[in-house]
Amino acid sequence: MTITLSIVEFFNPQYLIQYGGLALLLFIVFAETGLFFGFFLPGDSLLFVAGLLTTSKYIDQPVGILVGLLIIAAFAGTCVGYYFGVWAKRYFRPKDSNLFFKQKYLDMAQDFYGKYGMMAFIVGRFLPIVRTFVPILAGFVRIDVKKFLIYNLLGASLWIASLVMAGYWLGSLFPGLVDNVEFIIVTLIVVTAIPVILSYRRAKRAPTDQGLES
Repeated sequence: MTITLSIVEFFNPQYLIQYGGLALLLFIVFAETGLFFGFFLPGDSLLFVAGLLTTSKYIDQPVGILVGLLIIAAFAGTCVGYYFGVWAKRYFRPKDSNLFFKQKYLDMAQDFYGKYGMMAFIVGRFLPIVRTFVPILAGFVRIDVKKFLIYNLLGASLWIASLVMAGYWLGSLFPGLVDNVEFIIVTLIVVTAIPVILSYRRAKRAPTDQGLES
Protein backbone atom coordinates (compact mmCIF):
# COMPACT_ATOMS: atom_id res chain seq x y z
CA MET A 1 0.00 0.00 0.00
CA THR A 2 2.83 2.40 0.84
CA ILE A 3 4.53 1.71 -2.49
CA THR A 4 1.24 2.22 -4.37
CA LEU A 5 0.60 5.53 -2.65
CA SER A 6 4.16 6.64 -3.42
CA ILE A 7 3.69 5.87 -7.13
CA VAL A 8 0.36 7.72 -7.25
CA GLU A 9 1.91 10.66 -5.44
CA PHE A 10 4.83 10.69 -7.88
CA PHE A 11 2.43 11.28 -10.79
CA ASN A 12 0.61 14.04 -8.92
CA PRO A 13 1.55 17.30 -10.75
CA GLN A 14 1.36 19.35 -7.56
CA TYR A 15 3.73 16.96 -5.79
CA LEU A 16 6.12 16.95 -8.76
CA ILE A 17 6.35 20.73 -8.78
CA GLN A 18 6.67 20.99 -5.02
CA TYR A 19 9.34 18.30 -4.98
CA GLY A 20 11.40 19.23 -8.04
CA GLY A 21 10.53 22.86 -8.71
CA LEU A 22 11.15 24.54 -12.06
CA ALA A 23 13.97 22.20 -13.11
CA LEU A 24 11.86 19.05 -12.83
CA LEU A 25 8.91 20.81 -14.49
CA LEU A 26 11.04 21.72 -17.53
CA PHE A 27 12.49 18.22 -17.77
CA ILE A 28 9.08 16.54 -17.66
CA VAL A 29 7.71 18.80 -20.41
CA PHE A 30 10.83 18.11 -22.47
CA ALA A 31 10.52 14.33 -21.97
CA GLU A 32 6.76 14.12 -22.48
CA THR A 33 6.89 15.93 -25.81
CA GLY A 34 9.46 13.85 -27.61
CA LEU A 35 11.16 11.08 -25.66
CA PHE A 36 9.35 7.85 -26.51
CA PHE A 37 9.23 6.76 -22.84
CA GLY A 38 7.65 10.05 -21.72
CA PHE A 39 4.12 9.42 -22.97
CA PHE A 40 2.86 8.49 -19.48
CA LEU A 41 3.92 11.78 -17.86
CA PRO A 42 1.19 14.26 -16.78
CA GLY A 43 1.73 17.06 -19.31
CA ASP A 44 -1.58 18.96 -19.44
CA SER A 45 -2.39 18.89 -15.74
CA LEU A 46 1.23 19.68 -14.91
CA LEU A 47 1.13 22.86 -16.99
CA PHE A 48 -2.17 23.96 -15.49
CA VAL A 49 -0.92 23.41 -11.94
CA ALA A 50 2.30 25.23 -12.83
CA GLY A 51 0.19 28.24 -13.72
CA LEU A 52 -1.63 27.98 -10.39
CA LEU A 53 1.65 27.83 -8.48
CA THR A 54 3.44 30.59 -10.40
CA THR A 55 5.22 33.07 -8.10
CA SER A 56 4.84 30.61 -5.20
CA LYS A 57 7.86 29.33 -3.31
CA TYR A 58 7.89 26.34 -5.66
CA ILE A 59 8.03 28.34 -8.92
CA ASP A 60 9.46 31.73 -8.09
CA GLN A 61 9.28 33.10 -11.64
CA PRO A 62 7.02 35.63 -13.39
CA VAL A 63 4.44 33.86 -15.53
CA GLY A 64 5.85 35.32 -18.76
CA ILE A 65 9.31 33.88 -18.11
CA LEU A 66 7.79 30.55 -17.06
CA VAL A 67 5.81 30.32 -20.31
CA GLY A 68 8.90 31.17 -22.36
CA LEU A 69 11.05 28.53 -20.65
CA LEU A 70 8.35 25.88 -21.04
CA ILE A 71 7.94 26.66 -24.75
CA ILE A 72 11.68 26.18 -25.23
CA ALA A 73 11.53 22.86 -23.34
CA ALA A 74 8.54 21.62 -25.37
CA PHE A 75 10.07 22.73 -28.67
CA ALA A 76 13.40 21.08 -27.86
CA GLY A 77 11.72 17.86 -26.72
CA THR A 78 9.78 17.55 -29.97
CA CYS A 79 12.93 18.17 -32.02
CA VAL A 80 14.61 15.33 -30.13
CA GLY A 81 11.56 13.17 -30.88
CA TYR A 82 11.86 13.95 -34.59
CA TYR A 83 15.51 12.95 -34.77
CA PHE A 84 14.83 9.88 -32.65
CA GLY A 85 12.32 8.90 -35.32
CA VAL A 86 14.98 9.37 -38.00
CA TRP A 87 17.34 7.14 -36.03
CA ALA A 88 14.71 4.56 -35.09
CA LYS A 89 13.72 4.10 -38.72
CA ARG A 90 17.08 2.42 -39.25
CA TYR A 91 17.14 0.22 -36.14
CA PHE A 92 13.53 -0.77 -35.39
CA ARG A 93 11.60 -3.25 -37.48
CA PRO A 94 8.02 -2.11 -38.23
CA LYS A 95 6.49 -4.34 -35.55
CA ASP A 96 9.14 -4.02 -32.85
CA SER A 97 7.58 -3.29 -29.47
CA ASN A 98 8.75 -3.10 -25.90
CA LEU A 99 7.53 -1.70 -22.59
CA PHE A 100 7.81 1.90 -23.79
CA PHE A 101 7.95 1.85 -27.58
CA LYS A 102 4.77 0.22 -28.86
CA GLN A 103 3.69 -0.05 -32.48
CA LYS A 104 0.08 0.75 -31.55
CA TYR A 105 1.14 4.20 -30.33
CA LEU A 106 2.91 4.89 -33.61
CA ASP A 107 -0.15 3.64 -35.52
CA MET A 108 -2.32 6.02 -33.50
CA ALA A 109 -0.01 8.94 -34.31
CA GLN A 110 0.02 7.96 -37.99
CA ASP A 111 -3.78 7.84 -38.07
CA PHE A 112 -3.91 11.25 -36.39
CA TYR A 113 -1.37 12.74 -38.82
CA GLY A 114 -3.25 11.25 -41.77
CA LYS A 115 -6.39 13.05 -40.61
CA TYR A 116 -4.91 16.46 -39.75
CA GLY A 117 -1.70 16.76 -41.79
CA MET A 118 0.71 19.40 -40.50
CA MET A 119 -2.01 20.63 -38.13
CA ALA A 120 -1.35 17.42 -36.17
CA PHE A 121 1.64 19.19 -34.64
CA ILE A 122 -0.72 21.85 -33.26
CA VAL A 123 -3.87 19.86 -32.44
CA GLY A 124 -1.86 16.87 -31.26
CA ARG A 125 -0.12 18.98 -28.60
CA PHE A 126 -3.33 18.84 -26.57
CA LEU A 127 -3.61 15.03 -26.67
CA PRO A 128 -1.58 12.70 -24.42
CA ILE A 129 0.43 9.97 -26.21
CA VAL A 130 -0.27 11.62 -29.58
CA ARG A 131 1.97 14.59 -28.75
CA THR A 132 4.79 12.20 -27.86
CA PHE A 133 4.61 9.99 -30.93
CA VAL A 134 3.61 12.41 -33.71
CA PRO A 135 7.12 13.97 -33.83
CA ILE A 136 8.67 10.48 -33.78
CA LEU A 137 6.43 9.56 -36.71
CA ALA A 138 7.56 12.77 -38.45
CA GLY A 139 11.13 11.55 -38.19
CA PHE A 140 10.14 8.08 -39.41
CA VAL A 141 8.63 9.43 -42.64
CA ARG A 142 11.10 12.33 -42.98
CA ILE A 143 8.60 15.19 -43.01
CA ASP A 144 10.14 18.41 -44.32
CA VAL A 145 12.26 19.82 -41.49
CA LYS A 146 11.40 23.49 -42.08
CA LYS A 147 7.65 22.84 -41.99
CA PHE A 148 8.09 20.62 -38.98
CA LEU A 149 10.00 23.29 -37.03
CA ILE A 150 7.44 26.01 -37.82
CA TYR A 151 4.41 23.93 -36.80
CA ASN A 152 6.31 22.50 -33.87
CA LEU A 153 7.04 25.97 -32.48
CA LEU A 154 3.49 27.15 -33.10
CA GLY A 155 2.00 24.08 -31.44
CA ALA A 156 4.33 24.33 -28.45
CA SER A 157 3.52 28.02 -27.97
CA LEU A 158 -0.27 27.52 -28.10
CA TRP A 159 -0.21 24.45 -25.84
CA ILE A 160 2.03 25.95 -23.17
CA ALA A 161 0.53 29.43 -23.16
CA SER A 162 -3.11 28.30 -23.06
CA LEU A 163 -2.74 25.82 -20.18
CA VAL A 164 -0.30 27.80 -18.04
CA MET A 165 -2.22 31.06 -18.45
CA ALA A 166 -5.53 29.30 -17.76
CA GLY A 167 -4.13 28.07 -14.45
CA TYR A 168 -2.58 31.45 -13.67
CA TRP A 169 -5.72 33.48 -14.43
CA LEU A 170 -8.11 31.11 -12.67
CA GLY A 171 -5.77 31.01 -9.67
CA SER A 172 -5.77 34.82 -9.59
CA LEU A 173 -9.57 34.99 -9.82
CA PHE A 174 -10.19 32.16 -7.36
CA PRO A 175 -7.31 31.95 -4.85
CA GLY A 176 -8.88 28.95 -3.13
CA LEU A 177 -8.67 26.93 -6.33
CA VAL A 178 -5.24 25.60 -5.40
CA ASP A 179 -6.86 23.79 -2.47
CA ASN A 180 -8.98 21.75 -4.92
CA VAL A 181 -6.19 20.91 -7.33
CA GLU A 182 -6.83 17.15 -7.12
CA PHE A 183 -10.31 17.58 -8.62
CA ILE A 184 -8.89 19.75 -11.40
CA ILE A 185 -6.22 17.18 -12.21
CA VAL A 186 -8.74 14.33 -12.46
CA THR A 187 -11.00 16.47 -14.69
CA LEU A 188 -8.13 17.35 -17.04
CA ILE A 189 -7.02 13.73 -17.28
CA VAL A 190 -10.54 12.55 -18.16
CA VAL A 191 -11.15 15.32 -20.70
CA THR A 192 -7.83 14.82 -22.51
CA ALA A 193 -8.08 11.03 -22.43
CA ILE A 194 -11.44 10.83 -24.22
CA PRO A 195 -10.21 11.82 -27.74
CA VAL A 196 -7.16 9.58 -27.35
CA ILE A 197 -9.35 6.58 -26.49
CA LEU A 198 -11.66 7.33 -29.43
CA SER A 199 -8.71 7.65 -31.80
CA TYR A 200 -7.24 4.36 -30.57
CA ARG A 201 -10.56 2.56 -30.98
CA ARG A 202 -10.94 3.90 -34.53
CA ALA A 203 -7.41 2.76 -35.41
CA LYS A 204 -8.12 -0.67 -33.91
CA ARG A 205 -11.37 -1.07 -35.87
CA ALA A 206 -9.88 0.11 -39.17
CA PRO A 207 -8.31 -3.26 -40.24
CA THR A 208 -11.55 -5.07 -39.38
CA ASP A 209 -13.61 -2.60 -41.40
CA GLN A 210 -11.28 -2.93 -44.37
CA GLY A 211 -11.53 -6.72 -44.14
CA LEU A 212 -15.33 -6.56 -44.19
CA GLU A 213 -15.30 -4.27 -47.22
CA SER A 214 -13.03 -6.62 -49.14
